Amino acid sequence: MYIVTTKTWYLERVIWMVAGVFTLTGTLLAWLLSPWWLVLTALVGINLIIFALTGFCIMANILHKIGFVSKIPQESDPS
Repeated sequence: MYIVTTKTWYLERVIWMVAGVFTLTGTLLAWLLSPWWLVLTALVGINLIIFALTGFCIMANILHKIGFVSKIPQESDPS
């Protein structure tokens, strides 16, 4: 069984937390106010897919700039 460490708040863990909060918030607002809030949930899903396919994430860049460190070792650029 794969269990992620919860000893520190590293970059990827914070991204998962933010994605979960935004998804639940969009779903709750759609249920309470308007179905148009599901657009927020869809945007979170699209961003997660883009992140998985390309490695680029706006939230990851923001969190990195404010000091969160990735748990995944970075590959060295051969160029």
